[in-house]
Amino acid sequence: MDTIASLFSFITTPVSWVIVQFHSVYGAIFGPDTGWAWGLSIVSLVILIRICLIPLFVKQIKSTRAMQTLQPEMKKIQERYKNDKQRQSEEMMKLYKETGTNPLSSCLPILAQSPFFFALYHVLNGIATGDTIGVINDRLLESAQKAHIFGAPLAAKFTDGASKVEALGSSITDVRVVTAIMIVLMSASQFFTQRQLMTKNVDTTVKTPFMQQQKMLMYVFPVMFAVFGINFPVGVLVYWLTTNVWTMGQQMYVIRNNPTPGSKAQAAYLERLHKHVTEHGKTRGRGEKAIVKAIVTKGRDRNEFERKFINGLNKAGLAAQPDGTVVKNDAAVAAQTEDGAPVTTGTPKRQQPKRQSKSQRQSTKAAGEAETKTSLTKADEPADAEPGTQPAAAKKSAQKPGGGGRSKAQSGQRKGPQRPKSPSKK
Repeated sequence: MDTIASLFSFITTPVSWVIVQFHSVYGAIFGPDTGWAWGLSIVSLVILIRICLIPLFVKQIKSTRAMQTLQPEMKKIQERYKNDKQRQSEEMMKLYKETGTNPLSSCLPILAQSPFFFALYHVLNGIATGDTIGVINDRLLESAQKAHIFGAPLAAKFTDGASKVEALGSSITDVRVVTAIMIVLMSASQFFTQRQLMTKNVDTTVKTPFMQQQKMLMYVFPVMFAVFGINFPVGVLVYWLTTNVWTMGQQMYVIRNNPTPGSKAQAAYLERLHKHVTEHGKTRGRGEKAIVKAIVTKGRDRNEFERKFINGLNKAGLAAQPDGTVVKNDAAVAAQTEDGAPVTTGTPKRQQPKRQSKSQRQSTKAAGEAETKTSLTKADEPADAEPGTQPAAAKKSAQKPGGGGRSKAQSGQRKGPQRPKSPSKK
């Protein structure tokens, strides 16, 4: 540990100075030797560090989104070069370079916190051993050793023996109960943070190895915190519990207001956004405009939730614009009847004819043939024939013997010139 402390000695003095400044403020309120003054000083140090790390956190979110977008391409590369690991690595690096993505960007906040974490650990370890570190002099060292958080000294650990704990003015039972509760809370907050990332802010339409890795980390990280937590002083546990709670709240805010496309969080966000836009007829703030602009830009590449959002706006008589604003769309508004019932405008849908039964088709066919025969019969009659008189052709056929008053057409014989019979049949 001395080697690690020497590596981060350049930041030990600034960290100890920040703690002392916060202690002077809280000491005037709660008393300089109380656990509240020293504990709140550590909490304030965490908040100050995390505020400074917000730009890195934003970069981490963008990197994580980019990695999620690249998962299908990464999977194709893995399947194509599954037998050539070197070529697979080269193609992966080429993909990262073309898209401007850095896989290590998601670890930036943790890496940036590491110097502060080890510096604080070194400061608290010096308090436990009675060594002055940074700007903490003998008077502040004595005050810090007297400080207890719920009965546990600030520099005590879960693994400390009874003699060491008694030297700090406490009992081993108090130390182990307080440290155990803090370790459980620290692990639980880490698990909940990772779980809400997996269940709410992951695109469920894409199944990739990245999701399996995140799911595995959801269970590995809490176990790691529990194992290493027993060797952390109470002050470091306060620091790590505070930063976990901060991360959890910060992530909840990001998931609610800037969710990953295709995730459950996006479905809930677009539902809230649709309700607000239909009520007020406009988007509010740059964040909402950026979301609507991104959805409009996608065009046919929109996912299920985004298509549902756009269709909902159209049904409400609104149209999303490329700049992220929403305007009234008069062409999409349904006409209203006098009683307020909506009437769909536009070309009506083509109705398919009903299928007829066999008997209906036969009756229709017979009726058509009868109508055609009647029209042909009427066409054969002369136009100037007087009523009650017969045509000349009919009279001629009636005068022939054996005619029986019936024409050849009526007796079933064919019209037109007849084929002469052969001589053998005469």
